[in-house]
Amino acid sequence: MGPRMWILCRTAEKWNIPWREMTKKVLESDVYEVFERIRDPKLVYPDYYLSPFHAYDEGNLSWLAAAEAEPATMSIAKRAIPEATSIEEASQIVRGSWLNTIEEHHQKYSGNCEINDILDIGCSVGVSTRYLAEKFPSAQAVGLDLSPYFLAVAAQKEEKLSRQNPIRWVHANGEATGLPSDSFDLVSLAYVCHECPARAITVLVKEAFRVLRPGGTIALTDNSPKSKVLQELSPVLFTLMKSTEPFLDEYYMLDLEETMRQVGFANVCSILTDPRHRTVTATVPY
Repeated sequence: MGPRMWILCRTAEKWNIPWREMTKKVLESDVYEVFERIRDPKLVYPDYYLSPFHAYDEGNLSWLAAAEAEPATMSIAKRAIPEATSIEEASQIVRGSWLNTIEEHHQKYSGNCEINDILDIGCSVGVSTRYLAEKFPSAQAVGLDLSPYFLAVAAQKEEKLSRQNPIRWVHANGEATGLPSDSFDLVSLAYVCHECPARAITVLVKEAFRVLRPGGTIALTDNSPKSKVLQELSPVLFTLMKSTEPFLDEYYMLDLEETMRQVGFANVCSILTDPRHRTVTATVPY
């Protein structure tokens, strides 16, 4: 475990997130059988995805990264809302603000287009996908990710849940999903863009535009370049964060809103949905 993950783990356990217990539970489960079912052995990974991420030498293509992803996600929520009295409260604030922003944008700009089909690109271990499925229970949600390890953890957890519309998991590249055009009403990318070079972010936005129906909504949530909390991080913490996020500078330098407009999106809106993160929403015009 690298310095950043060690700090995250120690902090998480102080916040009563059972990091090591959650990790052990995944690694000792039947997730390996799910992996064999979900993996597309023909998938070619983009070069940037093979870089080390978050202090894992194999990046997102490892069991340890997949097993630690959910407690790390829980820690991010508490870090964003330090005054929250529990992890559950912090998660509900962070995710609730994000989901409400999506719903409000869609209601305002979609022209009464209902959310029947959702695509969560870069879904990781399915935390964001499950929140979307719970917010829009009548919709069919699809979680798509490049990591078969993350997807196996997501699918194994989903198999134990009783849901009206079970989430479908797809092992594919978000830049070229292979999914039909005009087939989704909402495309979400949650905490994905800061892990990608600028060229990849642009292609992801183009692919989202292609698979969305007219009136459909894109929602990207991630670190905000305007966050005072992130701007005021100590030099040591900021250097540590950058050392495990190889494309962070490219993400911060990219004008995401303008990129979305150039692709063809309309009604581009960006708001700070918590002290650290922004949500950028936009609509495919009719």
